[in-house]
Amino acid sequence: MAALLILALLGAGCVSETPVIPPEESHGEVGIMYTAAGQMPVLLSTGQIDGYMVWQPFVSVATASGIGKVVSYSQDLPPAGTWTDHTCCALSGREDFIKANTDVVNAIAALLILSGNYIQENPDRTAEISANWLFGGADMTFGAVTISSNDVLKGSIPTIRFSSVPSTEWLQSNDRFIEALRDIGYLTGSLKDAPSEDVREMLYDFSNYEAARAMVDAGEIKTPQKLTKPLSLGYLPSDHDAPLFVAIKDWEYFNEKFGIALKPRVNVPGKVDVADLIVNGVMVAEVKLVQGEGGAQLMTLMATDALQMAYAGTPPTISAIDKGTAIKILFPTQNEGSGLVVAASAPVTDWDSFIVWIDARSAEGTPLKIAAPIRGSIQDVQIKYALQDSGVVVKEV
Repeated sequence: MAALLILALLGAGCVSETPVIPPEESHGEVGIMYTAAGQMPVLLSTGQIDGYMVWQPFVSVATASGIGKVVSYSQDLPPAGTWTDHTCCALSGREDFIKANTDVVNAIAALLILSGNYIQENPDRTAEISANWLFGGADMTFGAVTISSNDVLKGSIPTIRFSSVPSTEWLQSNDRFIEALRDIGYLTGSLKDAPSEDVREMLYDFSNYEAARAMVDAGEIKTPQKLTKPLSLGYLPSDHDAPLFVAIKDWEYFNEKFGIALKPRVNVPGKVDVADLIVNGVMVAEVKLVQGEGGAQLMTLMATDALQMAYAGTPPTISAIDKGTAIKILFPTQNEGSGLVVAASAPVTDWDSFIVWIDARSAEGTPLKIAAPIRGSIQDVQIKYALQDSGVVVKEV
């Protein structure tokens, strides 16, 4: 079961323009190949790849198991400062649902803000909850290597920036993604030719975040009217969704301290399928928790009203809006959280020595092979951007 869940961990990110490097600054060559995130540690441990660029917890898998080591976390990749606070996961909602149930959306937003804050103060508890939700607390096996899922998550959680603030850097990261999608012809709908001053209005509605933030700051959550039918909330099986897992598994803490909770209908280990949204002691909504296989799948479910809200990456949400799905990004829930890993035996300690290794391997006629997830994902673009900025020739293999 753990192996299946590992392979199911999916995500999506943004793409951006790649810099043009003067020939006199050129270095060696790197091949980029695409594969599922769950396969990357096995490929690295068996020497089929030299490294990989991926989201957590697979960066932590490498370090916890001894398979590999981190060259750079995503926010520190060159050019310096480019990826600070970069986009990843966000809460989104159908426009019709938001309009009809504003107070419920505000309450859920407030809870996720609070649980994001909780993670910063309780990383070990968050790791324990996430390991149990995602893997049932079981060990993770990659070829001949077996490691504790709890140890992996303890290494992963501190490297993810759990933030609900729609910062300037976060917005600019999404702007870069949109421009890149235009350049490669992936946008064909409403965002394709929209003026830049209109794009943000088409993508975002921060009013629920602002209302939720005001309630959190005031220490009083408004009790919504009870929904007449269940709310379906989609999410992905990734530790990037830890604020949702924490809010549900530690519901008693949030209920007692803040008067709001997502109480599981059934107290079971691992993931939860149904929870009750309770505000000030009143059950206001039945929340069905729908685990998706990827952000694009969740967006398809939102388009058909099978989901009313979703916890997923901003890139698939942006693509869905471009195609005409009437949804809005409400606020970020998590930023950063990816990294570049190489084999433990590699003669590399940082980005500069990584470039030296690239040159040496290219001179030998055996260019490095680096795995990345989906083509056009944030991880794919970040590694290509960084390599080309350093004068490395990048080829897809």
